[in-house]
Parts: sequence; structure tokens; C-alpha cells
Amino acid sequence: MKQHKHIYLPVIFGVLLLFCAIGAIFIGAIDIPFKLVWGSFLHRLNISGGIIVPAYYDMAIWQLRLPRIVMSLLAGASLAVCGCVFQSIFRNPICDPYILGISSGASLGAAIAIILGWDISLFGITIPALLTALLTLVFIMGIGRFSRHSSTQTLLLTGIALNFFISSVITLLIVVNQQSMNKIYFWTMGSLATVSWGEIGWLIPVVLLVLIVLYYHSKDLDIMQMGMESAHSIGVNTQRTTLVVLVASSILIGVVVSFCGVIGFIGLIVPNIVRILFGGGNRRLFTYAILFGAFFLLIADTLARTIAAPSELPVGSITALAGAPYFIYLLIRNKPSPQR
Repeated sequence: MKQHKHIYLPVIFGVLLLFCAIGAIFIGAIDIPFKLVWGSFLHRLNISGGIIVPAYYDMAIWQLRLPRIVMSLLAGASLAVCGCVFQSIFRNPICDPYILGISSGASLGAAIAIILGWDISLFGITIPALLTALLTLVFIMGIGRFSRHSSTQTLLLTGIALNFFISSVITLLIVVNQQSMNKIYFWTMGSLATVSWGEIGWLIPVVLLVLIVLYYHSKDLDIMQMGMESAHSIGVNTQRTTLVVLVASSILIGVVVSFCGVIGFIGLIVPNIVRILFGGGNRRLFTYAILFGAFFLLIADTLARTIAAPSELPVGSITALAGAPYFIYLLIRNKPSPQR
């Protein structure tokens, strides 16, 4: 019965997620009637439904709302599954790409690219974001490797400190380059307002390739939860597995940040909620994290573009409002008990 449960539940959640995504099409600064949305879809399928859709509504549906809805699903799923990976590797429930500074590292590369004027091309931002995300990961792992007291706590504190340092550097770049201030500010707060189908087309294969890598190594990650020495004695190449999954996750984070900016706390909240609700191994956690992460960012982005309509809030501020209190709760819950 339990096996059937874990087969049917992802399908049910997937269908509900699809309905939520369709519902998000109607909601925005200007509500679009169901009749016009239906007519627009029929028109794209070259079916004459007798419904005349004004060009403004048609453009709003296909060039504004649908791209950001699809991107919110992809980005939310990506950030959540990467959060699962980081928490699994570091064996700490308060680890995620944002807190460890990987997202900020990618944002620094994007900020430098903007200042240099490379943002006029797609890869002009993506490649620098990838490089700085990977360099941030290398620095954190290097500290852990050469530290006298190497531990997950050391890596976590290193990541937090590096996150603050990178944020300060980005702030200085904004102050020094006033002409690029608005563009750089986009990357620091996160937004899906300017995403395009072209960016989605580049992100999809990256997401699929990284997910294949993560699912392939999911059993090794489960074994590594018993401890690196125990996993190594069983035959798991812990160093190679750690390197592969962290690099793959950082690449995915870098691409997401290059398109959407820094969106924090999804990789923190979703894996913990999924672990509490469903438990189990990493393969199951990955599946539910993908669905819940996509749902979380979809709802957050829908709120960001409707709460203050016709103005728009940064989606990163919405996720932070939910994530920061939860982070404090996790810190308190995981506080070690005093030694007697």
C-alpha cells in the first residue's frame, strides 16, 4: 500500500501543480477572463473557436505571464532539489545554496557582467555567474579541506561569512556604478519579470541533465548519511560523489541566478518540509522537493506581481519573509543541548 502511495502522490501533486499554474495565468495587475485565455490557446493551435482575443491580452498571456510561470516552476524545483543535495552532503538541515553563499557568488558574476556591459547577450551573464558560483564552492570546500577542525559547522560558517562578504562587494559595486544600479539590484532581490522563452529553452536541458546526475547518485548520498568512513568502507567513492553532486548543483544554481537573480530560502524551507512529511531516501526527497519547490515559487511570484499591483515586489522578498523566520526556528530546534 505504501509503495502505491508514493507512486500516486507525486502524480496527484503534479496535477494540482498544473492546475495552479493554469490559474496563475488569469491573475495579475490586470485579470484576464477565462474566455480570452481559452481563445488565445485555441488561436495558437490554429483552431477557430469564434473568440476574438485583443492583441494586448494575447501578448500578456504568451510573452509575459506564461514565461514567468514556467520559469517559476523550473527555478523553484531547481533551488529546492539543490537544497536537498546541500543538506544531504553537509548533513545539516540549515544548509542551502543561498545561506552557503553559492547564490550570492553567482550574483556577483552577474553584477560584474552587467557593469562590463556583457548583459546584452544571453551567455554574457550566464557564464560569469557559473564561474563565480563554482569559485565560491571551491573556496568553501578548500576552507573545509585545510581547516584544522574540518566539520560541517566549519563549512556552514564559512559559507555564511562568504555570503556576507560577497553581498558587501555587490553593494560597493552598486555604489560605484550608479548607472547600473537598477540592473544589479535586480540580481540581489530576484525577479521573474524579464524572463523569456529563450532563457527557458536554455534552462530546461540544464535542469534535466543535473537531475539525471542527482538521481543517479541518490543511493550513494543515502549511504553517506551513515558517515563518510562507513560509506567508504561499503565501497562508495565519497569524494567523487561529493564533488560531482555539488558541482552539478552549483552549475544549476548559477544558471538559475543568471536568469532570475538571487531567490533565497527555497532550498532551506522545502527540503525540511518534504523530509518531515514524507521522510525516506534522497530519491523520494528529490521527487517531492521538485514539486513543492515549483509550487512554492509559483505562489511567491504570483503574490509578488499581485499584492502591490500595478507595481511589482521582488520575489526574493516574498521568499525571505517566509524563509527567515523558519531559519531562526531551525537554529533554535537544532541547538545542541548543554553538556552536564
